[in-house]
Amino acid sequence: MKDLQTLYRVRFSEADRARKDAIWKVLCQDFFQQYVAPTDTVLEIASGYGEFIRHIVAARKIAVDLNPDARDCLPPEVEFHLASGSKLAMIADASVDICFSSNFFEHLPSKEVMDEVLAEALRVLRPGGLYIVMQPNIRYEPGRFWDYYDHILPLSHLSCREAFAKAGYEVVKLIDRFVPFSTDSRILQHPLLVRLYLKCRPIWRWMGGQFVLVGRRPR
Repeated sequence: MKDLQTLYRVRFSEADRARKDAIWKVLCQDFFQQYVAPTDTVLEIASGYGEFIRHIVAARKIAVDLNPDARDCLPPEVEFHLASGSKLAMIADASVDICFSSNFFEHLPSKEVMDEVLAEALRVLRPGGLYIVMQPNIRYEPGRFWDYYDHILPLSHLSCREAFAKAGYEVVKLIDRFVPFSTDSRILQHPLLVRLYLKCRPIWRWMGGQFVLVGRRPR
């Protein structure tokens, strides 16, 4: 936990975090909110600094992360648990409508641990609930993917789809190119540009370096 805390303090300055937060506010409002009802219970696995869970509209919001700094970035209405995404014993079976993760799986030490995360998320989801993930796509960013010290597990949209299917999910949405690989991209430096980018899907085919997958727990 201490190594993770140190690494992220080195990687993200206050200015970086503020810029990311502004981008995520638009991503939530203009894209991810379509999957989340205001009455839902939402669990973010590996919440980081909380850019998603703070901006998504939901009745109950839960965040899980191994970085102790994550707690201080969340408003009081978000329940925080300092824990691994592969061990969610604090969350009851079939009690969550939406699970969400962004840029998480690539940090896992093995596919076996990813299988454990997928199994835990499936357990806590209600029948018909969704696990939404956004991930860097190794197919389109094979070089820059390794520029981060803690990137371990490479995944494409296709290998991730196989993992979800193997774990028992129905994959109901797969976008192989969504947003650019990094929020450092020049096209995503202002909320207005992010909003325009999301409206112009042909640009995704050119700029997108991350994929979005939506898996559903069968009813």
